[in-house]
Amino acid sequence: MTAVATTELDLEGHRRELTGYCYRMLGSAFDAEDAVQETMVRAWRSLDKFEGRSSLRSWLYRIATNVCMDALGAGQRRARPMDLSATAWQPVVDSLAAQRANEAWMEPMTDERILPDTADPAEIAAGRESIRLAFVAALQHLPPRQRAVLVLREVLRWRAAEVAELLDTTVASVNSALQRARATLSETQGESGELYDPLDAGQQELLDKYVEAFEAYDIDTLVTLLREDATQSMPPYEMWIQGRDDIRSWMLGPGSECRGSRLVPLTINGSPGFAQWRPTPEGGFVPWALFALDIKNHQVTNISVFLDTALFTLLGLPDAPPQ
Repeated sequence: MTAVATTELDLEGHRRELTGYCYRMLGSAFDAEDAVQETMVRAWRSLDKFEGRSSLRSWLYRIATNVCMDALGAGQRRARPMDLSATAWQPVVDSLAAQRANEAWMEPMTDERILPDTADPAEIAAGRESIRLAFVAALQHLPPRQRAVLVLREVLRWRAAEVAELLDTTVASVNSALQRARATLSETQGESGELYDPLDAGQQELLDKYVEAFEAYDIDTLVTLLREDATQSMPPYEMWIQGRDDIRSWMLGPGSECRGSRLVPLTINGSPGFAQWRPTPEGGFVPWALFALDIKNHQVTNISVFLDTALFTLLGLPDAPPQ
């Protein structure tokens, strides 16, 4: 095997972790995939210039950082509906009139596409914590350079000197940027609930009950699984609602078209989630939404519903639920 072919294989070996890095930087599954592809293209075109003075991994991260900085140049910040308004909406169909362009919204990502394979429980927990929706949404409040510093230092555990070299700056500048980024995150990061553990019997019992109630469309039972002040959002709509009563009203009103849906468990952004297929009049099913749940003390505290069905294709989900 030639040296060039070996390097090409090495490039692909870094794709998953680069996707995780770009996702945290950009807050978008689609943009992250595009950024990694652009990184690979730039790296491939520049292989003859790679002199080996730094590791291949560091070199790829430098390219990926530049790609992300270019993408963030327009200054648009990804957001969740509750980031735009401190007041919950009324659970009525008229609330759906307010929309923003899809590219303005936070997008979910399945864990398997961005977290490395590991058997270390501590590494698994840390990885899941670093892709929680609340954390990635808070990152979007940071200027791009601070965002890169915080992810590289706090999530990927790079040394300050390594980050300084990657960003062509000084260690003092990196430490200053990290301090400012930490301060901003402490002010903007919302509640995430507890970490998801698939081996936690209490959590799994809650999720099983949620699926059973949703698929039976037993909304009275479903809302008993929610915390009293639970929230629900549904990008691309700006609307978000809060409280068991309002979520119940929504599900029995405008949301009742989801009756008869099928759910398949996923792990999304370090949290338990589901892919939802909605029934058709012809008796089949079509992709409809991805759910990510926050849970705490065996209750659901937040339901993030993403209605962009193009995510099914991106994340490799089938057109119909498994039989």
